[in-house]
Amino acid sequence: MVVCHDGERDYIRLLDGAHHLLKAPLIVVWDRLSTHISKAMQTLVAERDWLSVVLLPGYAPELNPVEGMWAHIKRSLANLAARILGELETLLRRRLKTLQYRHRVLGGFLAGTGLTLDRPDRP
Repeated sequence: MVVCHDGERDYIRLLDGAHHLLKAPLIVVWDRLSTHISKAMQTLVAERDWLSVVLLPGYAPELNPVEGMWAHIKRSLANLAARILGELETLLRRRLKTLQYRHRVLGGFLAGTGLTLDRPDRP
């Protein structure tokens, strides 16, 4: 029997919810956070035939499309001098919301990694 901790349960609930909403298979690219690679998580993933997990190498920010997204956001904030943290938070939320609808820009972050959205072969 594999014991699940809160982290694994939270992640799998998120993925189950996304699968339910999207009604489609999911491919998740994960870093090697201990929660992502635990025995419990491996068991939970194996129980879901609609879920494929691709693990990044130990340290590979160049393969993480989120790194490109944050670099893009940070460039847009280069000369910002926020007076209060709430101001910065509001601006970040707006920039992220705007990106949500810019599919070509988001696709560029993935393309910049050299990765594709092809489903990997299952063993």
